[in-house]
Amino acid sequence: MKLFVPFLIAALLGATGTASFAADEHAAAPAAAAPAKPKPDPAKGDTLFSASTPTIQACASCHNADGNSSIPANPKLAQQHPEYILKQLEEFKSGKRKNSVMTSMVSHLSEQDMRDIAWFVGSKQIKTGFSKSKDTVDLGERIYRGGIADRQVPACAGCHSPNGAGIPAQYPRLGGQHADYVVTQLTSFRDGGRTNGPVMNGVAAKLNDREIKAVADYIAGLR
Repeated sequence: MKLFVPFLIAALLGATGTASFAADEHAAAPAAAAPAKPKPDPAKGDTLFSASTPTIQACASCHNADGNSSIPANPKLAQQHPEYILKQLEEFKSGKRKNSVMTSMVSHLSEQDMRDIAWFVGSKQIKTGFSKSKDTVDLGERIYRGGIADRQVPACAGCHSPNGAGIPAQYPRLGGQHADYVVTQLTSFRDGGRTNGPVMNGVAAKLNDREIKAVADYIAGLR
């Protein structure tokens, strides 16, 4: 449940030297190619997602077989970017993202298992939701699309896109996500309970409860 507009600036540093060396004596060795990442196996991910053990429930028991959780407190995983799901699973396992239930759930999974699950559930179609609060939908839309200028709150749409689709491998999909889950995550970012997204800690720190609820409700209706 990776969130709103992180701006990352890469500084390109270069250096030039004046010393001259014989190319045949001092040529740099070619850099070793990075090992190829193993390919995901969504079919195996399907099996893992639906499998229970004597001590651990299946992922599907909380997120539904197709990743469209029907429980507002549990995130919809369907159509989420697989790279983002994998990152969150890895961080639950390492402890970088704190959640006792999820830490227990992923403790027995290998990196390949997590990759397979991420690509399986990310391939499913999300069932979009809807906004419920007519009183705050305008406020939620203003924050999502335009931010809050006087508090330097950036527009959520800048990273998560106008329709909430996000940016693959960088920023998660938000459109159609349960409002209750989004409220929980934004509040946790704001209050320091969730620390695996420092940019989001900074953004959420500037939002009050009403603004968090408004933008979460607006997100739920994006499609």
